[in-house]
Amino acid sequence: MNNLLFDRAISWQTLENIEHLQYAILDIDRQNRIIDVVFKFAPQAQIVLHRHKVLNHMLVIQGEHRLYEADGRLKEIRPVGRYTVSPASDEPHREGGGDEETIVFFSIRGSDGVLYEILDDDLNVGATLSMQDLIDLHSRRMQ
Repeated sequence: MNNLLFDRAISWQTLENIEHLQYAILDIDRQNRIIDVVFKFAPQAQIVLHRHKVLNHMLVIQGEHRLYEADGRLKEIRPVGRYTVSPASDEPHREGGGDEETIVFFSIRGSDGVLYEILDDDLNVGATLSMQDLIDLHSRRMQ
């Protein structure tokens, strides 16, 4: 396993009912509606089906960031160093890691409302993740 030095220094958190994913919120800029987060994806696993409802800037720091179609078929592999700007989209997808743990920096931008929709396999919205949800998670962590 190829852990970066900062990976060991990060206090990784988990989200209830989302397997194969850990996160650490780095910064929340309420005024400009920007949240910077690092996500860690488990190797050879896919997280829940979801939609990005806002602009996301992403940088792969470790491993391969894999994107999957809603049906689980591999759509794209983003190697270390790949920087991607993804606008909000109604296209559902899954994400995951390659052969090792994958760490991706996300800069989530432009909304104080819903950032992500969590979907079931029939594409029904089962939950949402909003800016306020991330603010609350970060506040609890900082206490």
